[in-house]
Amino acid sequence: MKIISVVGARPNFMKIAPFIRAIEDYNNNSNNISSPPNPSLSPARPPSSPLHLSIPPSLHHILVHTGQHYDDKMSRSFFQALDIPKADINLGVGSGTHAQQVGQTMMEFEKVLQQERPDWVVVVGDVNATLACSVTAKKEWVKCCHIEAGLRSGDMTMPEEINRLVTDRLSDLLLTPDELSSENLRKEGVSEERIRFVGNIMIDTLEAQRGKAEALDINEIILNNSLDHQQITDNRQLITDGYAVITMHRPSNVDDPVILGALIDFLCDEVCRDMPLIWPIHPRTENNLKNFGLWEQVVQTDNMILLYPVGYHEMLRLNMGARIMLTDSGGLQEECCVLGTPCLTLRWNTERPVTLKEHGGASVLVGNAIENIRQAYHQTLKEERRPVRPKLWDGQTAKRCLVAILEYEKS
Repeated sequence: MKIISVVGARPNFMKIAPFIRAIEDYNNNSNNISSPPNPSLSPARPPSSPLHLSIPPSLHHILVHTGQHYDDKMSRSFFQALDIPKADINLGVGSGTHAQQVGQTMMEFEKVLQQERPDWVVVVGDVNATLACSVTAKKEWVKCCHIEAGLRSGDMTMPEEINRLVTDRLSDLLLTPDELSSENLRKEGVSEERIRFVGNIMIDTLEAQRGKAEALDINEIILNNSLDHQQITDNRQLITDGYAVITMHRPSNVDDPVILGALIDFLCDEVCRDMPLIWPIHPRTENNLKNFGLWEQVVQTDNMILLYPVGYHEMLRLNMGARIMLTDSGGLQEECCVLGTPCLTLRWNTERPVTLKEHGGASVLVGNAIENIRQAYHQTLKEERRPVRPKLWDGQTAKRCLVAILEYEKS
């Protein structure tokens, strides 16, 4: 069997790494794989019993990188850190508008499919590459599997929501990270045989890399990733666990000078007054701060620690020691849930409601209204860390993904 898996941007890298390892394990262990427990399996196959698959005898895997994240710090460093093999094919799509990226990816990926004729295309997440390659696969009559299916924010202004909807409509096999996502698909009329609840593949990577991240020193991370203007000296007070972390990149937060200015005032005047604030800053956000005349306010604020975008292990270590996380990243919402880091999600909606406090998680939706953020911030500081692990967020999801594909072949 030939499988092509696709990555396009940084969030995909953490999701594809364990899937590649699951394929390698299959090929290196006499072509057998034991399925971890999965409550979505039919009663005829008890979840606790091993599932030994000996057909096909081997899997031929091809990794395609669309090149959507063309910056080395966003791409190659993540491949190296997560032991992802170099992509077999790089489409070199690069930057551009959504239409440009999707169109160029479809044209280039079509050539790959016509040359390789795979049995499956596996797409992950909700980036432009996910949409483009699922559409192209179906036009070429290739079966498509979507890992992380069923997530819904209900916000049609988000490009990612469009990508999710189209990909799920077209995919033959929909592998969901939580039971809420499975139910979303059922409500949309998806047949039960296309849905498999497998768990969160992002947590596979977290569990596999947790030890490496724990060994990192916070102050070494700061020293090695500090922006050029940041004054790092031997006399600077050392940072220990008990700081705040922020990441912010979505247009709704950083593209409007009024909204961004109010957020900056809160961070500089209130958060930095309480504790050090570590900010690995996204290039889009940095550019807008400079364009809106807010940059000097940020760099001159005591306790504000600005970093370049950091690697996976560095970000995981920062999350492990944070007293509070402020973010508009869906992936960090999930990590905060498992690590127990109190999280203020700077969005008005989320496609990951399982991470919210009302569903037992660690996150609170606060949008970008300062009074909402302020109230939740002070309330959250009173709370202790409380790790929460939703069902099947156990580090074994990639194996279940591969079993689901192989079982679909046999059905």
